This record gives sequence, structure tokens and C-alpha cells, in this order.
Amino acid sequence: MMLEPKSILFYIFAAILIMAALRVITARNPVHAALFLVLSFFTAAAIWMLLHAEFLAILLVLVYVGAVMVLFLFVVMMLDINLDTLREGFWKHFPLAASLGALIALEMAAVLMSGFRTSEAPKVAAAVGQIGPQISNSKALGILLYTEYLMPIQVAAAILLVAMIAAIAL
Repeated sequence: MMLEPKSILFYIFAAILIMAALRVITARNPVHAALFLVLSFFTAAAIWMLLHAEFLAILLVLVYVGAVMVLFLFVVMMLDINLDTLREGFWKHFPLAASLGALIALEMAAVLMSGFRTSEAPKVAAAVGQIGPQISNSKALGILLYTEYLMPIQVAAAILLVAMIAAIAL
């Protein structure tokens, strides 16, 4: 059985994502953990791109990698973190953490063993109605947001503007 290139890319990105996520929680240095988190965000964005969800992939990279992780790395590098005090209670909480990890692994195994139901990928353009099938998901999402959901977008923008002005004033 020959896999198609899209499936091969998915498995490569999924393996990198799992490795990077494991390194996030096992890295001893917080800066290295943050950099592995950046790698996991990029590989998750690549998987979103494989699923033709361009808007979510770009949003993941811009918001999380571009803003949140830069801020997190800045705070981690500016603080003088004493790693010995962070590791003091590790073995005390290890049994609970190991049992929760085993429970999550069993749930993931149950999902993987049941198999995936294959179906046609959902199309955003079909939900809009007046848009043809040759349009990208990002453009269809933009048309949907600025036609049907214009008022909630404007309310959210006003709330974010007030919050930004209040944060600057503080």
C-alpha cells in the first residue's frame, strides 16, 4: 500500500510535533522548553496548512509564535529563575502526574484503536452559498465574517480597543 505525499507529510509533521511537545515538558532549561514550544507551534501550523485551514495556520504563527512566545521568552530571560527550587516538589507529585499521563495515553489509544471515520473535508465556501467552489478558505471566512457576522466583529473590536486603551493608561 502506497501512501500519498500528503499523508507522508502529515506523519512527518505529527512525529516532529510529538517529539517537540515531549521536549517541552522534559527540557531542564526553560528557554529550551520555550523554543521547543515554538517548534511545536510551527509544526501544528504546518498540519493546519495540510488540512487547507490557512487562516488558522497563519493565526497560530502570528499570535502564538509572534507575540506570546516572544513575550514569554523575554520574561524567562529577564527573570533569574532558580531551577533547584522548581525541582523540589517533583517526586512528591510524580505519582499523580504519572497516573494522569497514563489515563490520557489510554484515552488516546482508545481513540486511535477505534479508527478514524473518513469523510469529505468541510468546505467553508459551501456554507456561504453565493461563493463558488474555486475560492480559498481564508477568503470565504473573511466574506462570512464581514457579511453575516459584521456586528459581533465590530463589538469585539470596540471591546479590544477599550481594553488596549485601559492597559496603556495603567
